[in-house]
Amino acid sequence: MSQYSSIDGQDAGMIEAKRPFRWDLVRPDHLGSLLDGIPEPDLWFLDELTDCAAKVLARSGNGELYFVGRSADSVFDLLGGALPDPRRLHSLPLSTGSMDSWLDGRLRPAEATQLRANLAAHGLSPAALARGSRPVVFVDVVSSGRSFGQLIGILRDWADDERADRAAVVRRIRILGLPRRTHTSPNTRRWQQHAKWTRELPAGAIRNVSLESAVFSYFADHQQKLTRSFGRDLWSAEDVREPAHDHRTRRALAEAVAIVAAGRSPTVRKRLARTMTREPAIAEPWLRDLVSLLLPRASRG
Repeated sequence: MSQYSSIDGQDAGMIEAKRPFRWDLVRPDHLGSLLDGIPEPDLWFLDELTDCAAKVLARSGNGELYFVGRSADSVFDLLGGALPDPRRLHSLPLSTGSMDSWLDGRLRPAEATQLRANLAAHGLSPAALARGSRPVVFVDVVSSGRSFGQLIGILRDWADDERADRAAVVRRIRILGLPRRTHTSPNTRRWQQHAKWTRELPAGAIRNVSLESAVFSYFADHQQKLTRSFGRDLWSAEDVREPAHDHRTRRALAEAVAIVAAGRSPTVRKRLARTMTREPAIAEPWLRDLVSLLLPRASRG
């Protein structure tokens, strides 16, 4: 049994799931006057974001996309605006920045139980993963891959504790990292070559879409995010469900709303479609169908 077993006989199904509040930006009719007086955001990164989003779709293997944490929020928002059916896009709030103690087994049982409840609410319990058919693709900005490794670790240990079919769980998981773009050469080493946990996944389960350096830094380090970082100290907190209305959050909201609106524009939809047609996966019917859905919408505007 793992270090992260349930506490006092409780399991994740008995605990109320928590997640930070986030506005529904695809249907933003409830924003009211929140954006009054906020200057129009500068989407200087839009072309790079659009190309990244197109490649994320094309390299997803027609899977369910889970955007982990907050760094890839803009990819989630752009695709939410562009896709005719965004139901396979999922925001997965989870911060692993304060979880180094996992490596020493010091995560308290109550924390693990709450975390499992939160993940189960997103359809990520071992039972749900084992019986599904479509790949589950975790997307995040990546440097060392530590956050991905910690997420895989909690899912693996959870499967063991519930005597689930770990092989079936792992078989569905894919990783789509968004690393900083560097000059490539035959000697270039990828982040996944340094991470031992990647050996647990099937061959070909890890793919990447690189980001231009300034855009990587913006998304990973400098962009004001719309939600609070959802670390272990907040997994069970009630107040994470309350929206913030401070000036910084309102500026982040304005940028996110503008990104969703850009995703609806003919220009962005055409660029998405054009970039996807250059990907090897365009040989697959599901991606050709998706491109054909985007192009009529781009023509209509």
